[in-house]
Amino acid sequence: MKFEPGQLLRLPSSRIVRVFLGLVVLAAVAGLFWWRRGSLTTIGSAFRAVEWEWVVLAIALNLLSVIARALAWTTVIHSAMEPPRPRVPLVFSAFSVGLFANALLPGRVGELARVAVLQRKMPGRKGAWATLVGTVFAHRVFDIVPVLLLILYVVATASIPSSARVTLIFVICFGIGLFLVAFVSARRQNQEMAIEGLGPVRRLLTMGRAGLVVLRSPAGAAGAIFFQIIGWTCQILAVYTAMRAFGIHSPLPAAGVVLLLMNVVTIFPFWPGNIGLVQVAIATALVGYGVAYSTGVAYGFGLQAIEASVGIGVGLLFLAREGLSFAMLRVMPTADKAEHEAEESAEEPDRPAERAAAG
Repeated sequence: MKFEPGQLLRLPSSRIVRVFLGLVVLAAVAGLFWWRRGSLTTIGSAFRAVEWEWVVLAIALNLLSVIARALAWTTVIHSAMEPPRPRVPLVFSAFSVGLFANALLPGRVGELARVAVLQRKMPGRKGAWATLVGTVFAHRVFDIVPVLLLILYVVATASIPSSARVTLIFVICFGIGLFLVAFVSARRQNQEMAIEGLGPVRRLLTMGRAGLVVLRSPAGAAGAIFFQIIGWTCQILAVYTAMRAFGIHSPLPAAGVVLLLMNVVTIFPFWPGNIGLVQVAIATALVGYGVAYSTGVAYGFGLQAIEASVGIGVGLLFLAREGLSFAMLRVMPTADKAEHEAEESAEEPDRPAERAAAG
């Protein structure tokens, strides 16, 4: 039997694998909740004791985090694109729509949704989609710096097992290596970006390298890193403030552990927000700080609701502003297919003239 190249890689499909893994994880989470069902009966009392002024402050800090991260993406875009460039309000609008999609849909659809919002404002601009996808990749690369700082802070100050400490040190080394690879890749990207005829993986890698052009500009890179650090600082303060709302008086390093765990648990979104899995991880970590498991679970739900309220609330506002619908977000194509569609739509106005000339 003869197989076409890459045929074996398509079986089984990624959707089936993702659903299967999601069901396995969901079953494990449900089993853990059932095992802890005795202590979970007090979750309601934990919510009744919430101090809402702390919740409002946590929401405000999350909003500041979103603004800072959107400014970081703006810096990357302005370094990667020639004028005319999208202005800050448009970039913030696109970033908010992406947060909305990531909060309600699995698979990180929001990363592509925010590119789609900007692309709609730049019709007919050749290569814009590929460049914008690259800036999303570069924006994530700049997350490495604040994440490494967060890990260093947790390793130095938090109460964590020795095995976890060793793992985090390994992650720090890996992150530094990844950032150096991105830096070298950006320095070697001297030629015009060409993605025609490339396979899906090479196409995405080429787009990613295009966004890393910001690393050639010390001022642009420093600006993007600065805004990302501000964004992550606001996030850890929001996590800490939300603890106070639920009567948890653990120190700031505990908030660092919670923030780190939340990001690790949501790397692979089996379902929207990985709700349930996040709460189990947070509650388990806070037990080491003397926090009751039921209080930790209630806090996990509250913290995720605080973060979602910003993403969904601001995202809905800008979704309506951009004239998009939730159904449109659900059918977002993959990055490589979207690039083809963007190119075809840009060429579409010329086709009637070409047909007329041929006739």
